[in-house]
Amino acid sequence: MRTDYLSTAEVEAQKKWYVIDAQDYVLGRLATKVASILRGKHKPTFAPHQDVGDYVIVINAEKIKVTGRKAEQKVYFHHSGYPGGAKFVPYKRMMEKHPERIIEHAVRLMLPKNALGRRIFKKLKVYAGPEHPHEAQKPEPLKF
Repeated sequence: MRTDYLSTAEVEAQKKWYVIDAQDYVLGRLATKVASILRGKHKPTFAPHQDVGDYVIVINAEKIKVTGRKAEQKVYFHHSGYPGGAKFVPYKRMMEKHPERIIEHAVRLMLPKNALGRRIFKKLKVYAGPEHPHEAQKPEPLKF
């Protein structure tokens, strides 16, 4: 048997836009659902080597929840590349300054670590408040 794959033009024609309200969702559980939609695993045409996923808009990122003591203990780390350039940002400070980066970070780590994963990640749009500038794409509300 031969497996038929969609062409790039057919894949682009099937892409949809979804909007998800992150209010009262737990961070990890929301991130897994978003990563799955971005990747296209909810579609019967899924192929691991193709970008068949949909666009996702996440609003109200500032109202996301974490369980347990993660609000006090979780720390985000990055390195500048220079000696002594380690940066540690606690969850609370990240939530105050850039709440959208918390969801972006969680989703990015659930995607493939290659060029395809970087291309898929660009389809994620996260906003701290309830407004977003993508009304022209007619996003459908998505509930889990």
